[in-house]
Amino acid sequence: MSILDDLRSNLPLPSKEVEQKVSANMTAEIQTFIQKSPFMVMATSNACGDCDSSPKGGKPGFVKVLDDNHLLIPELIGNRLFQGLINIQTNPKVGLLFMIPGIDKTVRVNGYVKELSPEALEKIVSQPEVFNPDKKVNFAFGLLVTINESYLHCPRSLKFADIWNEEAILINKESIKKQANN
Repeated sequence: MSILDDLRSNLPLPSKEVEQKVSANMTAEIQTFIQKSPFMVMATSNACGDCDSSPKGGKPGFVKVLDDNHLLIPELIGNRLFQGLINIQTNPKVGLLFMIPGIDKTVRVNGYVKELSPEALEKIVSQPEVFNPDKKVNFAFGLLVTINESYLHCPRSLKFADIWNEEAILINKESIKKQANN
């Protein structure tokens, strides 16, 4: 018997409320959260199952909500490793985790991606300054995500981590600064 089988046989089923929070599209609440989020993590894997999680950020709205089932993610030229892009060449599935500083909830989105050329991306993007306000916008490519499930995730893990504790943030910054100077 696997751990999952053991858990399923010994724990009660999820509540109806929990089951109903997973949607095949993005609700208005989820769309608003994404539009206000300046940060997300994109998880991909290749055909062999090798995984990558990449942080993505910008001004709130850098990921565009196109409709109830589609998101547009711009990719600016960065470190040029393109691990996520390499993975989606053989596996178009993607998992996204959106966060807003100071908010304990997150939004999880799963779906499939399609690559967009810089030219196709620029035709869709009406406000490129949202993506890169301080420099000339130089898109490497874009990702069009078709959603197959989305939901608000409970705040438990962020509360346990106390991730938004301002005092802890200051202590962590000082500690990292000291390590860098040694």
